[in-house]
Amino acid sequence: MKVIAFLGSPRIKGNSEILINEAIKAVEEEGHSVTLFRPSSMKISPCTNCGSCEENGRCVIEDDMLQVYDAIREGDRFILASPIFFFALSAQIKALIDRCQAFWCEKYLLNKPIPIEGRKGLLMLVGGMKREIGFKCGDATATAFFRTISVPEHETLSYQQVDAKGAIEQHPSALKEAYEAGKRLVK
Repeated sequence: MKVIAFLGSPRIKGNSEILINEAIKAVEEEGHSVTLFRPSSMKISPCTNCGSCEENGRCVIEDDMLQVYDAIREGDRFILASPIFFFALSAQIKALIDRCQAFWCEKYLLNKPIPIEGRKGLLMLVGGMKREIGFKCGDATATAFFRTISVPEHETLSYQQVDAKGAIEQHPSALKEAYEAGKRLVK
């Protein structure tokens, strides 16, 4: 089983990374390898809305997204972890998601979706806000991303009022929940 993980946080060893590492540890313990993408350390240009992908489902920008496109096509399970900034996923993961417009065109305009047999996802969100609205907005964007890449179902874990670097480690259940969600993802 091929598991593809996307770490949306630009913060090294931050809360999102701690969470995703727990899920990855569980997946690897089950005997599966994980390909991790960290958009903040990749060359990913934003979508220019040029319309070229409407013709053939392919993006004309040649950068590190080429690796991401291949991984998405070959993946079976997907993990996305992101902090919530101003009620949204991070800019780094959003740039990657926006570039998946090519998959949207391929699926909905050209009627050539990626086969969905058994594909599932896991979404992990963390943020300092006290209200849930930011998580709802982030989940809506991630849901659109997952459905576009033919991931028909996903589990969501969200942790609010967690802001300082490493603070997620003090949460009473977050690390255990991320680990268990990783196990469930590959069952």
